[in-house]
Amino acid sequence: MAIDELLNEHEQSEQVRNWVRSNALGLIGGVALGLAAIVGWQWWQGKRLQAGAETSASYSSAVTAFEAGKIPQDKGKAVIAGLSKGNPTLATLAALQLAKAQADAGKRDDAIATLQGLGTVDPDLRPVLNQRLARLLIDAGKAKEALPLLNDERDAAMLDVQGDAQFALGDRAKAQAAYLKALALVDVASPQHRLITLKLIEAGGTPPHTEDKT
Repeated sequence: MAIDELLNEHEQSEQVRNWVRSNALGLIGGVALGLAAIVGWQWWQGKRLQAGAETSASYSSAVTAFEAGKIPQDKGKAVIAGLSKGNPTLATLAALQLAKAQADAGKRDDAIATLQGLGTVDPDLRPVLNQRLARLLIDAGKAKEALPLLNDERDAAMLDVQGDAQFALGDRAKAQAAYLKALALVDVASPQHRLITLKLIEAGGTPPHTEDKT
């Protein structure tokens, strides 16, 4: 190997060592930052799992109490608010159970307030919540307030409650129309079909199968 080549290699080695010395703090800082990010991520994941477990435990405890008819003095506001922060789905389910317990205890207005006061609602549970709330409002003589909650013409249960609201308001024609739409979406052999048919007859309507015979 030529002397020139050896010198070049020596110079290159010196340049590398000089660069490392000059950037040592940066390298160490970068490694430390990377390690900190990993540790931070693991900590966050751990906290998230812990929070999820705590939320689930809180939900289970609350629902067990509600099913037993035990309603907190604050009407369940604290527990529902806590669940809403951790898991809106569990909060919605808990609110539905709480409202049922309140209605069963004769506290219909409290049940209405529970469902109306729920902040974030799981989209998949929104139709169920709206139907429950609408039924409570109809029972409270507030059928007009219930109607805006029943806006899905493809949902037989919603159409059923919509018919109840119209019937409560004295509009038999609209009640009949809602019940007929609901019947078209329900299996003929189901108990729900028979119940809606009875409601239709009570509203002065004619069940579809009777029309077919005539």
